[in-house]
Amino acid sequence: MRNEDLDPQRSRADFAQAMLDDLRWLGIVWQEGQDVGGPFAPYIQSQRREHYLEAWRRLRDGGYLYPCTCSRKELAQSAAAPQDEDDEPIYPGRCRYRVAEARSHEGPKGVHWRFRVPDGEAVSFLDLRQGQQGFVAGKDFGDFVVWRRDDVPAYQLAVVVDDAAMRITEVVRGADLLKSTARQILLARALGLSVPAYYHCDLVRDEQGVRLAKRHDALSLRALRESGCSAEEALRRCQGAAKSG
Repeated sequence: MRNEDLDPQRSRADFAQAMLDDLRWLGIVWQEGQDVGGPFAPYIQSQRREHYLEAWRRLRDGGYLYPCTCSRKELAQSAAAPQDEDDEPIYPGRCRYRVAEARSHEGPKGVHWRFRVPDGEAVSFLDLRQGQQGFVAGKDFGDFVVWRRDDVPAYQLAVVVDDAAMRITEVVRGADLLKSTARQILLARALGLSVPAYYHCDLVRDEQGVRLAKRHDALSLRALRESGCSAEEALRRCQGAAKSG
């Protein structure tokens, strides 16, 4: 059990406790985590900053990163639209020329740090659920942020570092993150880390085929618990929704 709480605006102690309570209610048991310990502690990402800083330095020194000072307005005006609603726009490359100055920065604070993808390189992997997958860097996705200007490591970097450090061999997550897997494979290669196996589940959707998200509070685990629904019934609902989607 790893608490991915890097975003300070979204992370609260009561949310973290609710996550643990809901998963236990569902019948999920973990052998390592913030509440039971383990050999790769801490299991709370906000307490693992030094691990991410070390990876940032290695990427900076290897010539994989560059500082980006583009504003949201500039990106909105020039960035290509994402090909699906779950993905980020392709970065237009305005700050790409700044790779050479990266080593002059002692720390990441104050600017966005983007990973410069190898344009035209095909990134392929065999997904254990979805089958053979392939994405082209620079076409399907562009240079992506690994460290935010407010001094917060980005999801892509943190999970790659933690998966390797915690010796994760298989990652199971939603199919909306397939393209993120290509990004993470590039990061792992640049850092010299092993790549786990991936299993991307079909998304749970409502009657209209729209994927369930946090805004569907009526179907959250907490709401189902409070309504008197059993864990077994909750699992049956999820399985039925996934099949119908």
